[in-house]
Order: sequence, then structure tokens, then C-alpha cells
Amino acid sequence: MTSSYNMSRDFKPVNIAILTVSDTRTSTTDKSGTYLSSAVEDAGHNVIDKLIVKDEIDPIKNVLVSWSMGSDIDVIISTGGTGLTKRDVSVEAHSQVYEKEITAFSSMFASISMGKIGTSALQSRACAGVRNGTYLFALPGSPSACRDAWENLLKPQFDYRHVPCNFVEIMPRLIKDTSKKR
Repeated sequence: MTSSYNMSRDFKPVNIAILTVSDTRTSTTDKSGTYLSSAVEDAGHNVIDKLIVKDEIDPIKNVLVSWSMGSDIDVIISTGGTGLTKRDVSVEAHSQVYEKEITAFSSMFASISMGKIGTSALQSRACAGVRNGTYLFALPGSPSACRDAWENLLKPQFDYRHVPCNFVEIMPRLIKDTSKKR
């Protein structure tokens, strides 16, 4: 997979919030959230907020809705809760708040995972969507899976210089309400 960049364009940093979904992780043991925060900042973007919530639908939804309603967050990346066990409910919470689903994200992430972990990629339900002009991504809780998603999909798409198109250039057209400025 090769990405092309138009270096005559100026880089445009976006504001990203990181949500870790876990019943057991703390700020000191949250390797995936820590990786994502560092990777986001290393790419030149801003980490606006970072939070850990229990793997329960309502707390996850509440954060996704609250963060997506503000004008200061462009992207929400959650990590954890995308598996198949009874406690894994990130996908259900995300699905309930999406206005539009970014369906290709799941299949592209699965394809990347398949190359690394073989048929075990079937167990991931990573997903993405848009709400109120904010991009939302639900990634697995594994630091390796977060790295795969960031490096191969999200980092290029959140670089305005990425051509032929990227998520940044369509951000102003995601919402009709012009009161939420980008």
C-alpha cells in the first residue's frame, strides 16, 4: 500500500480525543491509549482529551456524544471493547451514535490485520463513522492493532497533504450546521 503526498500543501493539524474502553486499565497501564496519544502528537496533531471508561454501552455513548457535540474535537479514537466477548460493547455504542458509517474502514483494517495475525483477524470488529462532523473510530485494545490502524489508515487520511483525497479536506462539508466551525 503506497501513499502519495502533495508536499506543496500545508499540513493542517486536527484535534483528536483518545478514549480507552476497559474494565481493568488505568492511566499507567493503558499502553494503547498511550501509544495513540504519542503517535497523534508525533504526526503533528493535537490531543485534546484522553479518558478511560468502563466497557459499558451508556458511558461509552455519553463520551462519544459529548465529545462530538463540541467544536474543539475533530476526531475521536477509541481503543478496546471491539472483540466478541459479552463485555465487548464499543462497537454497539459507536453504532448507536453514528450518523454515517465509514464501512470501508472495517474491511481495510481487517485486511491489514489478516496480513499480521491471519484468520484471528475475524475476531476484530473495528469500525468507524461520523457524528456531527466528528470522525469516530473504534479500534481493538491491542497496542499492535492500534499501531496498524494509525500507521496504515488514520495517519495518512488525517494528513491534508495525502492525495488524491483525505479526511481533512472534507471536514468542512461533513455537517450542515455552520455553527460548528472547523
